[in-house]
Amino acid sequence: MLAEPPARPNRRAFLVTVAASAGASLLVGCGPADILSLGAPAMHFGAFGPFIRIDPDGSVTVVSKHIEVGQGTHAGLAAIVTEELDADWDTVRVVQAPADAKVYANTTMGVQGTGGSSGVANSWDQLRHAGAAARAMFVQAAATRLSVPAAELTVRNGVVVHQATNRSATFAELLPDASKVTPPQNPPLKDPKSFTLIGTDRVRRKDSRLKATGTARFTQDVHLPGMLTAMVAHPPRFGGRVASFDDSGARRVPGVVDVFQIPSGVAVVASSTWAARMGREALKVTWDDSRATRVSSDRLAAQYRAIAAGTLTQNVRWQPYATKGDVRGAFHDSDLVATYDVPYLAHAPMEPMNAVAEVGDGKHKLTLGSQTPTLDQLNTAEIIGVLPGSVEVETLFAGGSFGRRTNFQSDFVRETVQIAKRVGGGRPVKLVWSREDDMAAGYYRPLTHHSVRVALGPDGLPSAWRQRIVTQSIMKGSPIPVGFDDTTVEGAKNSPYIDGAPVVDGQVAMIDVGVPVLWWRSVGATHTAFVMEHTVDQLARKVGRDPVDYRRALYNRVGAERRLAALNLAAAKAGWGQPTAGYTQGVAVHESFGSVVAQVAEVRLDNGVPRVGRVVTAIDCGIAVAPDQIAAQMEGGACLGLAAALYGEIVLKDGIVQQHNFDGYRVLRMNEAPVVETYIVASANPPSGVGEPGTPVIAPAVANALLEITGKPTTSLPLIRT
Repeated sequence: MLAEPPARPNRRAFLVTVAASAGASLLVGCGPADILSLGAPAMHFGAFGPFIRIDPDGSVTVVSKHIEVGQGTHAGLAAIVTEELDADWDTVRVVQAPADAKVYANTTMGVQGTGGSSGVANSWDQLRHAGAAARAMFVQAAATRLSVPAAELTVRNGVVVHQATNRSATFAELLPDASKVTPPQNPPLKDPKSFTLIGTDRVRRKDSRLKATGTARFTQDVHLPGMLTAMVAHPPRFGGRVASFDDSGARRVPGVVDVFQIPSGVAVVASSTWAARMGREALKVTWDDSRATRVSSDRLAAQYRAIAAGTLTQNVRWQPYATKGDVRGAFHDSDLVATYDVPYLAHAPMEPMNAVAEVGDGKHKLTLGSQTPTLDQLNTAEIIGVLPGSVEVETLFAGGSFGRRTNFQSDFVRETVQIAKRVGGGRPVKLVWSREDDMAAGYYRPLTHHSVRVALGPDGLPSAWRQRIVTQSIMKGSPIPVGFDDTTVEGAKNSPYIDGAPVVDGQVAMIDVGVPVLWWRSVGATHTAFVMEHTVDQLARKVGRDPVDYRRALYNRVGAERRLAALNLAAAKAGWGQPTAGYTQGVAVHESFGSVVAQVAEVRLDNGVPRVGRVVTAIDCGIAVAPDQIAAQMEGGACLGLAAALYGEIVLKDGIVQQHNFDGYRVLRMNEAPVVETYIVASANPPSGVGEPGTPVIAPAVANALLEITGKPTTSLPLIRT
């Protein structure tokens, strides 16, 4: 076992290309966004800037820099603009922004990308100012036209009104004059108390009709003149390479155009998806596994346990993430000792990976559901030897992601570009990954082990907390310096349970085992929420206290007011202590992506199998822009988290993934889905994350209910192994 080295910056070949093509003098004084956008065509925006377009009929289009992968972010972004602009919500539409990091970067990432539940939170101030500036421009135009003071005008549903004289003008009528007004640099923003759209159930999805009628455009809907379709045969083990291949059978398949090797496998290019698939099945590939990982999940978990226990120390590097006080004499034989194992998980979005690329004949274009257009531009530019900004990215809807559609390597995008480059001539090529491809050759939530030891003081609260986490680093290979990889410990580091203990010894070992890992919906919280919350319930049980009351004491000790408010709301709405007949309640509270979620799950055992009937969720996510979407995200997050808790597991044997489709990788079925009630904690704080925080809390809530039923803690997930 080798210790994971600290993450190092990977500047990639594109910087060499940039420096050689642009000349070093051109880069002097440039920021990262300038470099990332080198080669991009000049962008010309309308009078209202890069985020708002207004048509001659007065209708408003919001330009979204964040992709819609099913999370409903377009509704929230449109509502922010509409609220400040006072446009007619029913006529507002949303389009996807072009790829340009200089204009559309996620300000928390430095690149254009959607992730970390940052869509609405990241755009809150940006879009409020854009909407308020546009509103001010229309008001000024109306004041001039009506010869009245601007202060006497009001705006409602795209109409500017002078109530004293009962005169008005629509956005359509004012547009020519408003377009000539200089946008104010610091327009006044509304007091949230005066919001009429934000925070109401009027904020509903803008893409529902498109998706219900089948007119929404996904990558599989792309059909371009002369387009070819490709599939790739990947090695069965990570790190495997092509030794040789016989393509004679593949070339005999009707519709197969070409077969050739690319760095990640063997590509079959054909006139249709079916022909490409049949051609791939007819391939005979001999794989070189001399550098491949041959790890097995059970052996790896055992090694992780040995590392945490200190019996396997060779080449293991521990890194502290939380330390406080003097550990000498802080722990005793009576301490609570707990260990936890969580498996690899697949993302398994409904739409597997796919992309369209056009390379050659002056074209450098990608068409796909791109979660991070900047990374896809960079990796494409590296392959074809052009400036990053010259790569056009048309971003479409995506059928789910859970983090899968963005990684530092742009893996499936890279394959598409390599194939399209070989085809050449600018001819479009669509790469299609099957479900089996994505399940067995993709990226995974890391397998992780936790070892926890907690000493209790005279008050029954933690006096010393020791934790060892063994996992893989997600940020390894990042193109930017990251130093310590916080994704491995988020949710444990700065936990109120740790903060309240006088003595803390928290350390993590990041191990490199050759299995590709990636952020999975809620990232580090996917395992830390389970560990921290299930440990707290065991502590409460150890001292004979009610789990809700015990948490209240812990939160009061450190002043965790947001957690306390969410917990109290969830407990009240769930009727804590009075579950539905036949069920037992379990509670969990966790903060991730700036939001606090408390859940009470009602669980029963049917012939030893856990069944969840009702989940009551309380969330503090700051100002609730779109309550209906928040509820939807809590429902979806709870169901995804419950599926992972009950069934989710990717197993490797001798380096080969054993699950290939939903027959072996169970998802939650409709008859297993609980009723999820969502309640929002009132807040005046700016919005925080919603897409991910509902996912990690359900597993510990269910485990805590099972602890109450059986008296036995849950030491590993999933709960059900078939």
